[in-house]
Amino acid sequence: MTAPRVLIADSLSPAAVAIFTARGVQADVKTGLTKAELLEIIGDYDGLAVRSATKADPDVIAAAKKLKVIGRAGIGVDNVNILAATAAGIVVMNTPFGNSITTAEHAIAMMFALARQLPAADASTQAGKWEKNRFMGVELYAKTLGLIGAGNIGSIVADRAQGLKMKVVAFDPFLSPERAIEIGVEKVELDELLARADVITLHTPLTDKTRNILSAEALAKVKKGVLIVNCARGGLVDENALRALLDSGHIGGAGFDVFTEEPAKANVLFGSDKVVATPHLGASTNEAQENVALQVAEQMSDYLLTGAVTNALNSPSISAEEAPKLKPFVALAEKIGALAGQMVDFGIAAIDIAYEGEVSKLNVKPLTSAALSGILKPMLAEINMVSAPAVAKERGITVSESRQEVSPTYDSLMRITITTEKGKRAFAGTVIAGAPRMVEVKGMELDAGFSPAMLYINNLDKPGFIGALGMLLGEAGVNIATFNLGRLSADEDAIALVGVDQAPEAELLAKIQALPHVKEARALTF
Repeated sequence: MTAPRVLIADSLSPAAVAIFTARGVQADVKTGLTKAELLEIIGDYDGLAVRSATKADPDVIAAAKKLKVIGRAGIGVDNVNILAATAAGIVVMNTPFGNSITTAEHAIAMMFALARQLPAADASTQAGKWEKNRFMGVELYAKTLGLIGAGNIGSIVADRAQGLKMKVVAFDPFLSPERAIEIGVEKVELDELLARADVITLHTPLTDKTRNILSAEALAKVKKGVLIVNCARGGLVDENALRALLDSGHIGGAGFDVFTEEPAKANVLFGSDKVVATPHLGASTNEAQENVALQVAEQMSDYLLTGAVTNALNSPSISAEEAPKLKPFVALAEKIGALAGQMVDFGIAAIDIAYEGEVSKLNVKPLTSAALSGILKPMLAEINMVSAPAVAKERGITVSESRQEVSPTYDSLMRITITTEKGKRAFAGTVIAGAPRMVEVKGMELDAGFSPAMLYINNLDKPGFIGALGMLLGEAGVNIATFNLGRLSADEDAIALVGVDQAPEAELLAKIQALPHVKEARALTF
């Protein structure tokens, strides 16, 4: 088996290359590539490792025909087009915890720099001035810190601020009351935070909802003299409105590590003695760079070699321990999904996937993704586990999951029910001795394995049917590999799942359909 190849397109610690090599992944370091150069070579790689410089835009993703995973050594993925990657079935990973402490410490450092005017005082003193009366600072003790975003980094900032005896309030729509108590913050709405905070620090990604979260309107509501720190993402604050309020004296100071346009060669905030600016240094410590390099190399290697998914932004996570347990059930989900997808001729309105028994205790998100991929593949050939959930959502298909810890007959059972404008169809399967088996179709029990080519026949259970079918297949030179039957009772609805050595032609299908008592005949492929 050929070793997977990864392109390291931005500067990473040499430790990343060492990990890739030790894991059996070929890593090529080619930094500073132009877009044209990247487009020329990206088609040769299974993985792309980046920091923030290399742009994995739709053009790059379209050219990356072999690419399976993009790993971002860091948190922000503004430079990766996740929609295009998802549509192409490429997993996008980041390393959200590798530089969390470093970034949180930078925010705290910014708070101190603003509160005590350290950069200006340093420059003045080193210029030979002794302007002791010019630099009157403020204490952080007993002040109120307002967090906008209380995730991993925000919670670390809260912890450090509490060590300074600050009161911490937080605005975060995803912060549960229980988590707020756990990290020692008071959960508030944004307007209340703006009115109460002496220092505001932002720790949220840049999305359509968070862009300019500190807009001109929001900034007008802040407490006079407030200090504002942004070490998260450029674009979260209206920089023009902020400069106006700094100049007016309403806002006491701003510490910015990130800017709307980067590299920030010029910015409306520059030149103000109330601004402390750094060139996106939040993650720039030796420890953080080593951490994110190690993490991204391990995560990408795990995915390429074992299928384990960690810190993916567009795919369910699968730990290295889970991967071997899930593997047979992923195969089952794909196979049942493929059967269901080939049995549906009308627009799909809803898909329900029920997990019973032992499988219900596993991480079922990857199984649902695999099932959706199988269902949609007959209609959309270029689809996989990564892109299927997004495609289903785009098409307005309602997807639901249910779990039941006990399965009446099998250790584990997976049932897919598809709702169309014509009604519902259900299919169930299990794993026996590590292999996927179909055990129920249209409410009829059977026990059938999956063959690359199969026939599905729904008929009335009448004498002579099996013989007539065998004759037709024999005359057409189609060899039967497996033959599995299910029925309600004699003379009632029955099904046959027949494994054949070659896919039947349309003419043969028409002859089978014309047999007495046959309701439906289909050729299936797996």
